[in-house]
Amino acid sequence: MRHACAHHFTGELLGTAMLVFFGCGAVAASVLFDAFSGLWQVAMIWGAGVALAIYATRHLSCAHLNPAVSIAMVASGRMRIGLLPLYLGAQLLGAFLAAALLYLLLADSIAHFEFMHGIVRGTSESVRTAMMFGEFYPNPAAGSVPVVTSTTAFAAEAIGTFMLVFMIFSLTEGCNPGRPDSATTPLFIGATVAIIIAVLAPLTQAGLNPARDFGPRLFSMLAGWEEAALPDAPFGWLGVYILGPVAGGLLAGLLFTRVVEPLMNSRTCADCNPVD
Repeated sequence: MRHACAHHFTGELLGTAMLVFFGCGAVAASVLFDAFSGLWQVAMIWGAGVALAIYATRHLSCAHLNPAVSIAMVASGRMRIGLLPLYLGAQLLGAFLAAALLYLLLADSIAHFEFMHGIVRGTSESVRTAMMFGEFYPNPAAGSVPVVTSTTAFAAEAIGTFMLVFMIFSLTEGCNPGRPDSATTPLFIGATVAIIIAVLAPLTQAGLNPARDFGPRLFSMLAGWEEAALPDAPFGWLGVYILGPVAGGLLAGLLFTRVVEPLMNSRTCADCNPVD
């Protein structure tokens, strides 16, 4: 039992660390070095990072790499509730360590960027660099700043995570005969992440993952951004980036298992191949 727990913990920690390092690293490269020509390139790196993290760790754990996914799996009867604290702890720690590693590599570049742009870390203006770690709404890098209320931001994160978790269930559950081969499933999950980010990132930076948000956000608070790391303080970020994804993921998991899966299982060959 202890050996099995080590497998789960290691897989979730390493996988979450990988996707956060790749994804937040892409955001950092865009902010600090203007490395990309548009949002789609950053979204594609996030998607590729998710796919690679799943490939690297799915034989250790279930490769949820996201508390919203793990909670949805428990609520839908796909995972024992006893494993949930292990998964959540590993995911949060992995995201925090990835943020620390990124900061270790980029600390000098961040300090130079702040100096050149007159940004004092910890002030409201420092969201321009804090956004490399946690998310903000509206997106500080949006070309024409959209109007995003906390209600809209919550809806965006809930809907985006709903789409992601619904697709994960659809791509992995045996009741769906149209699902891809397991060897390519991570690519489709990564593509889903990239598409959702491309649509929603101008509004909320498209977190879709409470560990991906809270781990790096916590690190940025400790690294000097302090209260500036909390959008819509004191609890706006909690509702948008923690509760929003959890609510969306839960709804997707329950909808799939209670409605879609029974409908799929009730179909017959005649339904798919009607006879004249």
